[in-house]
Amino acid sequence: MDLNSASTVVLQVLTQATSQDTAVLKPAEEQLKQWETQPGFYSVLLNIFTNHSLDINVRWLAVLYFKNGIDRYWRRVAPHALSEEEKSTLRAGLITNFNEPINQIATQIAVLIAKVARLDCPRQWPELIPTLIESVKVQDDLRQHRALLTFYHVTKTLASKCLAADRKLFYDGFLHGIFERLKQFLECSRSIGTDNVCRERLEKTIILFTKVLLDFLDQHPFSFTPLIQRSLEFSVSYVFTEVGEGVTFERFIVQCMNLIKMIVKNYAYKPSKNFEDSSPETLEAHKIKMAFFTYPTLTEICRRLVSHYFLLTEEELTMWEEDPEGFTVEETGGDSWKYSLRPCTEVLFIDIFHEYNQTLTPVLLEMMQTLQGPTNVEDMNALLIKDAVYNAVGLAAFELFDSVDFDQWFKNQLLPELQVVHNRYKPLRRRVIWLIGQWISVKFKSDLRPMLYEAICNLLQDQDLVVRIETATTLKSTVDDFEFRTDQFLPYLETMFTLLFQLLQQVTECDTKMHVLHVLSCVIERVNVQIRPYVGCLVQYLPLLWKQSEEHNMLRCAILTTLIHLVQGLGADSKNLYPFLLPVIQLSTDVSQPPHVYLLEDGLELWLVTLENSPCITPELLRIFQNMSPLLELSSENLRTCFKIINGYIFLSSTEFLQTYAVGLCQSFCELLEEITSEGQVQVLKVVENALKVNPVLGPQMFQPILPCVFTGIIEGERYPVVMSTYLGVMGRVLLQNTSFFSSLLNEMARTFNQEMDQLLGNMIEMWVDRMDNITQPERRKLSALALLSLLPSDNSVIQDKFCGIINISVEGLHDVMTEDPETGTYKE
Repeated sequence: MDLNSASTVVLQVLTQATSQDTAVLKPAEEQLKQWETQPGFYSVLLNIFTNHSLDINVRWLAVLYFKNGIDRYWRRVAPHALSEEEKSTLRAGLITNFNEPINQIATQIAVLIAKVARLDCPRQWPELIPTLIESVKVQDDLRQHRALLTFYHVTKTLASKCLAADRKLFYDGFLHGIFERLKQFLECSRSIGTDNVCRERLEKTIILFTKVLLDFLDQHPFSFTPLIQRSLEFSVSYVFTEVGEGVTFERFIVQCMNLIKMIVKNYAYKPSKNFEDSSPETLEAHKIKMAFFTYPTLTEICRRLVSHYFLLTEEELTMWEEDPEGFTVEETGGDSWKYSLRPCTEVLFIDIFHEYNQTLTPVLLEMMQTLQGPTNVEDMNALLIKDAVYNAVGLAAFELFDSVDFDQWFKNQLLPELQVVHNRYKPLRRRVIWLIGQWISVKFKSDLRPMLYEAICNLLQDQDLVVRIETATTLKSTVDDFEFRTDQFLPYLETMFTLLFQLLQQVTECDTKMHVLHVLSCVIERVNVQIRPYVGCLVQYLPLLWKQSEEHNMLRCAILTTLIHLVQGLGADSKNLYPFLLPVIQLSTDVSQPPHVYLLEDGLELWLVTLENSPCITPELLRIFQNMSPLLELSSENLRTCFKIINGYIFLSSTEFLQTYAVGLCQSFCELLEEITSEGQVQVLKVVENALKVNPVLGPQMFQPILPCVFTGIIEGERYPVVMSTYLGVMGRVLLQNTSFFSSLLNEMARTFNQEMDQLLGNMIEMWVDRMDNITQPERRKLSALALLSLLPSDNSVIQDKFCGIINISVEGLHDVMTEDPETGTYKE
């Protein structure tokens, strides 16, 4: 198709194709359809829609035909595919100018360029991206906008490429250039002030690049192996050398440290103890790591972490003074190591020290040796250095177990430092008591604990709030330790409990109150009944705190936990707490109240321990059982606790409880049995069995709707042994303890099965004897034997026919529960 002559003809037909007259429109469309496969047709269309002097509708139609042609004829394997020469010409023409004045046409051009890019970029069209980047830099607003619009559509389309070869081509090029890009961005930041609007965007771009590396390492560790060396060199140089001075910022440092940490700790890069069992990929990655982490590199990283990143900053010290509670929360931040600098540096130190402890232990011990003896309170820098080194020793406690005589260090160095009361020494008082808390479960002689308790009592009276809060944390670690001895602690209990209670009143932040409450809970739990003389003040304060924390459900959870341990410690005396305790349980377990989402689990636990420690049932305690039916409907993971609570009511006051709630409870159980698992059915039936055991008269009457199901399960030979064992236990209780009710049940079931009572009884006994092996617990086997033996006095011929089977299982049951006394030669239960 000759372009010059063809352009006029095609332009004329396109003009006709825009007509509203179908007589003109239809022939034009047919002609255009015929030209679609003609060589040169799309070059003509390109000339037409890039000619801004032509009619907009004609240009619009031209660009649409061009776009549709890409889908049909651009691929090499397509019928009537465009030649490579024409495609090359078209690609060059598409990116010659980005100056389309009409928005709608500009968008269509951007979309069709993206379609071509998806098929040809970067192999056949490597110049596309560089051309777009250059066009974005121009000063002309229109060209810049059109280039950005095209860039957007190209990027969006390229991201949708799914073929493995395309993806590999992209990330090979992108990832190997990522470090140079990052260096360029970081250098660029030198010339951009912190108040410049571009600074935020630049930093965001830098973080996105580092995030690509982190995600790639996380998802594809072996594919990341070729990048390990460059990643470590890049990160270590910017974070631990002067290269990063003036260009790094906190979030970037965190990302780099996380990159180092993930390489150091990555299990894919750790060979087995027997190297021959490791994959070649693992050995290659391990070799790269070992080659990089030489003694000088590790030493420099360790020293830099401790002497630079562990130092308390001016901002932190200011926060300590202005917002001490905020400072302590900042220090204890959960997952914050992923995003915050201080936790990130500490986690990196722990991982590197663990991985290379043989190399780094002497380095840290040397730093410790230089800090022996007291430090001049006027030398703030020396105080902060010691704080940082002590931080490192605490974090590396497990690795230093064999290298540090902590008991001697505690007596000779740390204890005297705790006694320095100067205000400027408070960072070290806080750090030392924290350090002891780190070592308490690692290496700390039991004989030294009284000295520590004495120090804790003094520090809980420290003038500085941060020191007091940190001391409370260490107290929790001490009390919660495996080697804790109550007898050593009791002389200090009253003082400590009083001081902790005062601290609870003094702090104002929700998180801090929660923390102190957890410490109090831990103390109450460990000393148990010994706490009784000292809890009066706390008992009076908790209702006020509960009221104040109406908008803070997590604080209320901490109060519930404290109440659980308080009730366990007070035992039967906990009944004095009922005016406060029972409304708390009522609110926490009421599923119609929004707070139950947070409070339910702890509320149920409190309800249970309240019942377990209650000397008798009270009307108020009985009344809160109204909450149980909706809880059973939830069928949640709390069902087991609910069953324990129901058992508690049955054991505490079966008659009153069953008369009040058994009908509704039985209905809930019937609904549950239809929808829960076999294990859940067993739990429900065990509750029913307890009711039958405790109240043989009222129990069968109240749970009568459930018993036919149990009877049917026995007759039909329930296939799950545990369920069958439970069925036999329930029926055994009825048969042994309420014969008349069993007779009426048998009569009812005979009508249901349309059988004679004697025949049905015989079938049940036969199945019972046959499935006796399903029962594994000796006491339950004894119950079944006694239940069947209770039938023998009857002169019923069916029962007499089963005599041998009944006696046989009874003898087996006797062997299960009797043991021989070696001294007397007699048997006893």
